[in-house]
Amino acid sequence: MILTEVDPDELPALAATFDDLLSREAPWARPAFARIVDSVRFMARGVDTPEQRAEAVALAHRFGLETLDEEPQAAFSWDGRFLRARSEASVIVHEVTHYLVAPPERRGLLDFGLGAGPESGRVDEANAALCVDFATREAEETAASLLGVLWEVELEQPGILAFLEQNWLEGCHRPSAAHHFARFLRLLVDAGLAGEDGRPRQPFSAA
Repeated sequence: MILTEVDPDELPALAATFDDLLSREAPWARPAFARIVDSVRFMARGVDTPEQRAEAVALAHRFGLETLDEEPQAAFSWDGRFLRARSEASVIVHEVTHYLVAPPERRGLLDFGLGAGPESGRVDEANAALCVDFATREAEETAASLLGVLWEVELEQPGILAFLEQNWLEGCHRPSAAHHFARFLRLLVDAGLAGEDGRPRQPFSAA
């Protein structure tokens, strides 16, 4: 959910403000941010098209995730074996990145042991599988958010939209926003999930 709506005409100025902060606070992270902002050009391909959904499903299969052509509301976004893929392309990619950032011992749990996601229908069951504290849940959600954006960009999809929707530019005039972005990009780099340039990496090919 976007905390503050961003007028598309304002994006260049907001991006320039954030990039200026990064140049002072974490210059190494600027290329990754530039890739994200540049993905606005992929909107010409459309947003959440059948082709983009197919690309997102193919990404899931690349990492060994099985998918079901079913809405997450029918059960769970991820039931420990199947990712329900009748959803938006960006949501499918986001669930894939949850799999990537989750420790192996939680990859077989309902919604990765994080509690019910916003798409899951059987909320009580997913929440019963919750096995992490609030701080862990928030950190993992944030890491999956950024990695999802990076994979969308890699797939030549407009990852900038998820970047905005998930509030990465909220408070873009404050150093804390730049620190937040750089911190989670560094976590992904250190985990082998992305390069400093913002290109996501494939740490394994099968579950």
